[in-house]
Amino acid sequence: MPVGTFRERLWAPWWLWVVAAAFAATFGIAFAVPLGAAWGLGVLLAAEGIVAAALGGMSVLVEVREHLLVAGRARLPLTCVGRVTVLDADAARALRGVDADPRAHLVLRGWVSTAVRVDLDDPADPTPYWYVSTRHPDRLAAALGGRRSPDRSA
Repeated sequence: MPVGTFRERLWAPWWLWVVAAAFAATFGIAFAVPLGAAWGLGVLLAAEGIVAAALGGMSVLVEVREHLLVAGRARLPLTCVGRVTVLDADAARALRGVDADPRAHLVLRGWVSTAVRVDLDDPADPTPYWYVSTRHPDRLAAALGGRRSPDRSA
């Protein structure tokens, strides 16, 4: 199986950072009014740090390296990779909704509309497939050994 390399970090979108920063700023204002500017600034900095840590912690690494698909903390040997299906936004929405299999492994980020479905070729594993969010599904599929299933409506 020809294997390429792929690496993508799925960060939260810029607008979510702005909304979260504005929300955290309200804590600074709420403390500054009754307790003074120094308290407000301290709470603001602490709240912004917590927000940055939370949003950074929600990011996930998707990578194809050596003989592994790495998606967050999960590892899948490429020898277990079966059919790979590129999912456009509509197919991805269906697969994480009404067409979902509850046994599937999901590496899902709601702010990423596209994904790949990686069917497992391991009879000992009850997991039928991995759903992996990615902004570059064609590149991820190619790195996994080619886009084996051009059907985007899986």
